[in-house]
Amino acid sequence: MEYNDVAKNKNRFTITAALPYTNGPIHIGHLAGVYVPADIFARYLRMQGKDVAFIGGSDEHGVAIPMKAKKEGVSPQQIIDKYHHIIKDSFKEFGISFDNYSRTSNEIHHKTASEFFKKLYQDDKFIEEVTEQLYDQEAEQFLADRFVSGTCPKCQYEAAYGDQCENCGSSLNATDLINPKSTITGSKPVLKQTKHWFLPLDAYEGFLRQWIIKGHKKDWKPNVYGQVKSWIDEGLKPRAVTRDLDWGIPVPVPGADGKVLYVWFDAPIGYISSTKEWADRQGKQWEPYWKDSRLIHFIGKDNIVFHCIIFPSMLQAHGDYILPENVPANEFLNLEGQKLSTSKNWAVWLHEYLEEFPDQQDVLRYTLTANAPQTKDNDFTWKDFQAKNNNELVAIFGNFINRVTVLTHKYYNGVIPQAGELTTEDQQTLKELKSYPELISNLIEKYRFREAAAELMNVARLGNKYLADQEPWKVVKQDPERVKSIMYVSLQIATALGVLSEPFLPFTSIKLKGVLDFDKLQIQPNWEQIKDRSELIAPGHTIAASVLLFSKIEDDQIQKQLDKLEATKKKNQEDNLAANASVEPQKDTIEFDDFAKLDIRTGTILEAQKMPKADKLLILKVDTGIDVRTIVSGIAKDYKAEDIIGKQVTVLVNLAPRKLRGVLSEGMILMTNNSSGKIVFINPDQDQVNNGTAIN
Repeated sequence: MEYNDVAKNKNRFTITAALPYTNGPIHIGHLAGVYVPADIFARYLRMQGKDVAFIGGSDEHGVAIPMKAKKEGVSPQQIIDKYHHIIKDSFKEFGISFDNYSRTSNEIHHKTASEFFKKLYQDDKFIEEVTEQLYDQEAEQFLADRFVSGTCPKCQYEAAYGDQCENCGSSLNATDLINPKSTITGSKPVLKQTKHWFLPLDAYEGFLRQWIIKGHKKDWKPNVYGQVKSWIDEGLKPRAVTRDLDWGIPVPVPGADGKVLYVWFDAPIGYISSTKEWADRQGKQWEPYWKDSRLIHFIGKDNIVFHCIIFPSMLQAHGDYILPENVPANEFLNLEGQKLSTSKNWAVWLHEYLEEFPDQQDVLRYTLTANAPQTKDNDFTWKDFQAKNNNELVAIFGNFINRVTVLTHKYYNGVIPQAGELTTEDQQTLKELKSYPELISNLIEKYRFREAAAELMNVARLGNKYLADQEPWKVVKQDPERVKSIMYVSLQIATALGVLSEPFLPFTSIKLKGVLDFDKLQIQPNWEQIKDRSELIAPGHTIAASVLLFSKIEDDQIQKQLDKLEATKKKNQEDNLAANASVEPQKDTIEFDDFAKLDIRTGTILEAQKMPKADKLLILKVDTGIDVRTIVSGIAKDYKAEDIIGKQVTVLVNLAPRKLRGVLSEGMILMTNNSSGKIVFINPDQDQVNNGTAIN
């Protein structure tokens, strides 16, 4: 099957960042997963002279919007207006350098999405079917997507939505859910017939297999390639592209009254309509950016199926557009050891961060990049945020620049000195400096932004080490001519940092270029010149007075953020108690002697493996302090074996052994269920205690 996969123009890039729902503000999970890496990539490409269209926008349709409106007692239009402006303004202040940030409620998007649908409709690309859908009799409406919740059929998570399980990431249909209930009234829905249009994804299996699996997509990130291959191998099914809702883009064909385009059909077309909007404003043609361009989608892992299977199938069905070259999806970011949750307010909101840490955008950018969830879920902690700032940005990067600029003013009134004969150490340092642009470029172009940021910091380390080894503050007393060469070399490193930091630390780059007075340089240093030129900033040029690029973050600032999270945690606990007021009644009273018979100790899981032919059982080797024993535990639905090795647990060690599927289990690990129904460990105190310690 033929497809438009390779752009002839290798220097044109269309970069998209997932459209955020306008049902709430942006938090650090969105930034780490999508927007910071996308911005680094776009800024870097512009610096290489590439033709870049960095496209974004607000996703203002879908069930999440009217759900939020109902909750707040306002109209959907009020919701999208409120959050679109919060999101757009936050992105701008944070330095996300979109060429265009649009919204799917704009007329140009409604027109573009409608025309896209009509072309597929006219080309007979859809299946029209009458099917049974869940219907809320009390609310008198069909339950699309997030208007219905229930148990996930794949992982048994009890709070899955009708479009997706947020626990296992599976894409679902509302009718797949076990024990579904309406999120509007809480009632049990019934099945009722309704007509919808479906995109037959099964008809595109051959194309997808040829394009992704047999094609060149093994350079995609393993998490992306693996998830897509698994979907294709399991077999694809037709996917509805319309919904029974009163909010969204009306289905533009006869016989579709009361129906709108499914948000996951409509939303990715928003990339195209946003590009049209930008091109029209710039006096450009939009078509080259969607027909002869290298298309890159930046998304989170929960959007992989939509951007790697559904949207490419839509583009292939349409026939006029290029397919994505890469989809570098990130994993999820947690906050202080817990999953980020908008509904539970467990998040660091961008607009609040910008108010509470003014002029410190780059600190958060750097922390999120240095701890990016590129291959696995990672954790953001406020202590790590403080350490990244104080121990790296302040103590390494800022310290080097401050020493160089202060000494240049002290010795030469801010005028860059003429170097004498360079020593072997000088030449070696400049040679090493020249290696960094290519090293950082290679990492960025492979979407390894975390490692690229680490190499940027190594440039500052190179400068600090050079100054520490050469000690100009001592040498100036005996050999002032030698100090001229030392400061000359140090200023070349500082200049390189001004250039190389721009994709990662754009606000810092502007400050540093101001200190070095780039505007008055005859030749503006750029990425390539760092590799090719031995002199980036010339003798006789005068630099400005030193400014602090970064300021230390104090303990009380961090404690304020931790206190805020603690208050959120307390409120969530109170809400959970209220929600779970009907708990199990107390069991029969026992005597202390009965309790004393239980021997409960701390232990550590040393080994774990799946029980053959058993979905729920894991076979564990546990160090109980008194021995290493085998315990069979029914937790395989909620935990992977490799994720719990090394975990400290609470063990009932004197439970009578019993055989489970032929394996002798010699104890019990104490567990419970959280409010979502997931099995969770009853852990010892976070300050680790020795294995075998009795709990009494």
